[in-house]
Amino acid sequence: MSDAKNRKPNVTYNAPVGSVDMVAFKEDGTSHEIRPCPDCLPWYAELVQVEEELLVREWHAYDCPLFQDLIKD
Repeated sequence: MSDAKNRKPNVTYNAPVGSVDMVAFKEDGTSHEIRPCPDCLPWYAELVQVEEELLVREWHAYDCPLFQDLIKD
């Protein structure tokens, strides 16, 4: 769905956004690969430290299908 003409109007640059925090490292200590969301124009990621843990915070348009899948869990 990354084709611009098929993109939902509510995942454009001015769409409302939300964030989800995920662990930055797998259990074996290797880092996760971060790739941009192909369906969500306002997507970006940042590293945050919460207490002693390093997390990846991903920001997506609220109606982005991937974001909705991530916050289900």
